[in-house]
Amino acid sequence: MIRHSAVFRLKHPAGSSAEADFLHALRKLKAIPSVEQFDVLRQVSPKCEFTFAVFMEFADQAAYDFYNAHPDHVAFVQGRWIPEVAAFTEIDYVPLP
Repeated sequence: MIRHSAVFRLKHPAGSSAEADFLHALRKLKAIPSVEQFDVLRQVSPKCEFTFAVFMEFADQAAYDFYNAHPDHVAFVQGRWIPEVAAFTEIDYVPLP
């Protein structure tokens, strides 16, 4: 299993329709085959500069690779993520033996 996460801050003002539209578009990625779990969350700790997080789970590396290469994911990254995300950190986890 691979748990993929990205914490991020948008360029859009908090509570704006542009922010809501981005989050709506992000949630559509859960329809890509091979995504087993998908959550979008608002970050609330004052210790962190990021405002949102997305978490996804994949059965294995092949499933994760399928997602990364999927045309809907590629289009989202190019058309939405790159122009609209101000900063982010991506972390991928695998279970400990």
